[in-house]
Amino acid sequence: MLSAFFATALLLPLVIEDEQHDWRHWRGPLATGEAPGARPPLEWSETKNVRWKIELPGLGHSTPVVADGRIYLMTAVPTDTQDAEEPKEEPAEGAAGLVRGGRGRGQGRMQNTTPTKPYQFVAMCLDLASGKEIWRKTIVTETPHEGGHPTASQASSSPVLIDDRLYVNFGSRGLHCLNLDGEVLWSKNLGRMQTRNQFGEGSSPAVYGDRVVVNWDHEGDSFIACFNRQTGEEQWRQARDEVTSWATPLILPVGDRVQVIVPATAFTRAYDLSDGREIWKCSGLTTNVIPSPMFGHGLVYVMSGYRGTMLQAIDPRQAKGDITGTESISWSFDRHTPYVPSPLLYGDEIYFLSHFRGMISCHDAKTGEVHYGPERLEALTQVYSSPLGAAGRVYVTGRDGATVVLAAGTKLDVLAVNHLDDEFDASPIAIGSDLLLRGHKRLYCLSETK
Repeated sequence: MLSAFFATALLLPLVIEDEQHDWRHWRGPLATGEAPGARPPLEWSETKNVRWKIELPGLGHSTPVVADGRIYLMTAVPTDTQDAEEPKEEPAEGAAGLVRGGRGRGQGRMQNTTPTKPYQFVAMCLDLASGKEIWRKTIVTETPHEGGHPTASQASSSPVLIDDRLYVNFGSRGLHCLNLDGEVLWSKNLGRMQTRNQFGEGSSPAVYGDRVVVNWDHEGDSFIACFNRQTGEEQWRQARDEVTSWATPLILPVGDRVQVIVPATAFTRAYDLSDGREIWKCSGLTTNVIPSPMFGHGLVYVMSGYRGTMLQAIDPRQAKGDITGTESISWSFDRHTPYVPSPLLYGDEIYFLSHFRGMISCHDAKTGEVHYGPERLEALTQVYSSPLGAAGRVYVTGRDGATVVLAAGTKLDVLAVNHLDDEFDASPIAIGSDLLLRGHKRLYCLSETK
């Protein structure tokens, strides 16, 4: 029998050649939160094992991507001028009336302050060895039409790096393709999102082969759209009867088709990447779906944790039509699942936080058997970032600057607790011997130093 790791690599062609040692898209080379082959440090502080740290402009909860010795990240920089584009009112390209004002679903309970001054929506490239800035590109300057949740940012989606192209999704400020020198090659206006309670935007694009897919669930007319990644030409678009969600699509070859899997409130749905036709759907998740799906051991894992809790392990090989309550759901669990952080699949175990609290659970990924949890990690209170698996360890970073390092495995074993003087909502990533932690103010590169 193939090892779980090798089987996963076969079914996720994003993992090619040496790219297992890069981090080119949200949740890493296996789309599970694992960093294969990485050896990040166990311990650090502001004065220990800091290879470098730099101040970052603006604010972004976007997790960086890394390849070929370069770091790429997104941020939104507030300005003091009123000189900027007004938020776009015209229909989005190819929208056919799909983008309009909100339908009132989830509106009104939390009205956050709408910005009155413009932001610069920026992509950046840094040198991994030194943190030195290589280039900075302001893609759009615009006053946001929504303020976002008080703990959100105007740049929460993560970029995707494939070959010599960088894809950045600023949501209502457009989807953009750049070359690796920061030149914008094409841009697509998808309209203006009206998010639930103005919580903000955050789903990242997903890329497979020559396609880039963007999910657009909001309080208006939701849809999912697929574009040619070289030209930006729209390939297909499907309407979705969904409220706001933030999960990033998972693109997965299954049999003779490639599926685009998107969890949301009404249904988790799988679409055919070639033409957008729905293959299967499954109900059971709760509202405000944020955690991204994962694949391993032949199963797709989806979960949510707001106004209810649910984890479903779905076999996509036998899924067809409405699979709710069928044997296509290999196992499920309805307690202690995350609201904000995505889960981690590492080896034979799946790890996840409870809501966004510092409480972790570990289950057998194949059977759902509970190994432990929820166990409180005393150093952590709130956790928005997603856990990282590397070097036989699990890294969990809290919002207040603490990171708890656990031994991977079926028993809870805290190896270290580390602190930095910043706030953290972006997820940690590991490349070689380096651990990158993006804070509200700084980007840290942590590595064993002599």
